[in-house]
Amino acid sequence: MVLATSIPGSSNNGYVAAAYIVFFAIVLIYVAIMALRLTRVERDLRDLNERAETTGGAAPNETHGAHEAHNLPRERERV
Repeated sequence: MVLATSIPGSSNNGYVAAAYIVFFAIVLIYVAIMALRLTRVERDLRDLNERAETTGGAAPNETHGAHEAHNLPRERERV
């Protein structure tokens, strides 16, 4: 009871609300980026599984010579 009366009224409530909004926006952006990356990884994994099924599950070194493995077409690099 004494503590509640000893805390002065603060005029910084707008700054606190703005800080929460900025923090929420940053978390929302982070979650959206992670969702996009997850869908990309799932798509790549599905493509790799399809490729493995079409080659009979053989590793690239088994279907091509070990010296030819570096000549395989490369996927574009993703960051």
